[in-house]
Amino acid sequence: MKTVLRLDEIDEAHHDAVGGKAMALARVARTGLVVPQAVCVSAEVYDRFVETTGLRSRIVMEYDRKPFDQMRWEEIWDTALRIQNLFIKTEMPPDIAAALRDQISSELAGCPVVVRSSAIGEDSRKASFAGLHESFVNVRGIASILKHIKLVWASLWSDRAMLYRAEIGLDVSTSRMAVLVQELVAGQKSGVMFGVSPTAESEAVIESVHGLNEGLVDGTIEPDRWIVGRADGAIRSHKPAAREKMVAARSRGVAVVSLPKEKRAQAPLTNREVREVYHTGRSLEEAFGWAQDVEWTYRDAQLYVLQSRPITTATGISQQDNRAWYLSLHRSLENLNALRESIEKTYIPQMISEAESLGKKDLAVLDTEQLAEAIRDRQRIWGHWQKVYWDHFIPFAHAVRFFGQIYNRAVKPDDPHEFARLLPSAPLKSVQRNQRLVQMATAIGRRSNRPAKSADGKHGHHEACEVISDIAAKAESSTLRSLLATTSVDKQLVFLAELAKVAGKKTARRQVGRKVLVERFLGAFPAAQRRNAAGLLDLARASYKLRDDDNIYLGQVEAELLRALVEVKRRSRKAAGLRVATTTAGQFVQVLVDPDFRPSREAHASRGEASLTVKARQLVGQPAGEGVAVGPARVVKQREDLLDFKRGEILICDAVDPNMTFVVPLAAGVVERRGGMLIHGAIIAREYGLPCITGVPNVCQAVMTGDRITVDGYLGIVTVGPAPTDPVQAMPARSAHSVV
Repeated sequence: MKTVLRLDEIDEAHHDAVGGKAMALARVARTGLVVPQAVCVSAEVYDRFVETTGLRSRIVMEYDRKPFDQMRWEEIWDTALRIQNLFIKTEMPPDIAAALRDQISSELAGCPVVVRSSAIGEDSRKASFAGLHESFVNVRGIASILKHIKLVWASLWSDRAMLYRAEIGLDVSTSRMAVLVQELVAGQKSGVMFGVSPTAESEAVIESVHGLNEGLVDGTIEPDRWIVGRADGAIRSHKPAAREKMVAARSRGVAVVSLPKEKRAQAPLTNREVREVYHTGRSLEEAFGWAQDVEWTYRDAQLYVLQSRPITTATGISQQDNRAWYLSLHRSLENLNALRESIEKTYIPQMISEAESLGKKDLAVLDTEQLAEAIRDRQRIWGHWQKVYWDHFIPFAHAVRFFGQIYNRAVKPDDPHEFARLLPSAPLKSVQRNQRLVQMATAIGRRSNRPAKSADGKHGHHEACEVISDIAAKAESSTLRSLLATTSVDKQLVFLAELAKVAGKKTARRQVGRKVLVERFLGAFPAAQRRNAAGLLDLARASYKLRDDDNIYLGQVEAELLRALVEVKRRSRKAAGLRVATTTAGQFVQVLVDPDFRPSREAHASRGEASLTVKARQLVGQPAGEGVAVGPARVVKQREDLLDFKRGEILICDAVDPNMTFVVPLAAGVVERRGGMLIHGAIIAREYGLPCITGVPNVCQAVMTGDRITVDGYLGIVTVGPAPTDPVQAMPARSAHSVV
């Protein structure tokens, strides 16, 4: 069978080789509607590529590092990044490249093209992969076409596509990708038609923008919208857009540009064109047998159908799945810039102001009802800022992922996470907070060691208590604030003495090699594009810093809620047994206002030996911070465990909450069950130059406090048991290179 087929050569027998998108476009062409000239590179070429280069086994190895259903979204993205980088780094074998070059050039010689995905199994009635795989617009030259065919193949392994396949039950390991290469039709107006409105079965929806369709598809450009009757095509309503921008083709690729002023007052479509698009969609519905989602464009007066897919049913897909939320994290560059402005200029200043305002209120002077109302109010405020965090701060983290994708495509590094070395810039808030805590802990040590001035010899201890109270009041970690307010003074003093031991220790945020990497990144772009590339790096750095800083700001608000709960514990014997970390604010209110309420005293979780006896073994995760460390493990399963942390221990936990990172200056390494290069534990570990491994399944059960472990942040391996060499000082040189 031919491996590159024209549309007129594709029939039903080719379905498993050309994929849903190419098959649908071939059927559209057979109806007599006008489509762009196109060829399809069959999935057999993908199979040959991954087999002859050895990629298939490497993909399986990366995908199977951890059960997919145990991965969080950060880990899914990291897995996608590693697999996609394999495609970027692997050259196309000469025989495959030569065959594609000859066949594509003979059909589309000299044409700018669009290189689109056509995955096997996509665009069926039960599964639509719309927007999950890559398309590249205005690709010029056969060398560039071959490069972008590889990128389309790589998009089969995007985080979004893997997540969707897993949710609808497709076998990810057998996924294949065909590629549609079609002439670029640079239309003056473009859009989509939904054969059935998602809100009314008697209506169809037509959306249109000036220029190319890419801005509408990715949400960058707001479209005009028409509602038309399905039965007769009558226009029932028209909602104009704020027409300011459009997507236009450039010498290579596309760009968002200002819409010419004369077009801003004009709807993209006339009423006649709305009706023509409607009739086209209805004719395709008749041809396919069900309603279609049709993408189209007008070049001059000619309507072109670019692609057509069935409108999917919800069969087999949970209506409450995570895909819609996950897809919302993927933002365009324009949207990310807008998010940054709103976060930096509006949300962070407001959050700081609100925390400061709450902090000025003296809770001790409030009566019972007033304190209960203060708790309710603080709970509402805390809930509001949590929603802001999820709606705005979390999506802004995609700027780092966006940069990583662009960096890897431009630079083709051996290490798919090399881009992270460019990201640290200004000091993180958590690091600055930790430095202040160390300074205050040192002050406690000096006061505690003074000769006693009182007859009972307790004056130095009293002064230390005063400093602890000062730390509790000023602590920007809500966790530390609550721990200092609810644990014994002796335990607090022991922990703060440990912190004092690292006074003068500097974070390992070295600049070694960073300037070279920046120059390498910018040099990968033509001179005219380097300013935009520098802007993307600046955006990614802001996103990276906020990924950790946002929780410091959020923690300041949470700390004010916890301060109110601690006040309840101070004045109520009934609340004495409640743990601030795990008891709801509502229970604290009930303690205050209901004289008959008897809260149960919560038993602390057992800190004894785990039921599992661990022998020497290796646990495998994802390397997230370079270096090697050897030391005793400290397993942190609850917040109270943090004050037991000693200098030189390895932090083992489910996940490092940003409010927990005050112990990181004491740590020799970090190991987490939760995975990802951009989770808080990995970020703060790299900031201190510590080896870090994330995504280690069941690590809190497989390792016990006191176990001697070796953390290899280069390979992502935790060795439990006696170290091959001892002690940590055996490998100081390797650890010194751990900063990215």
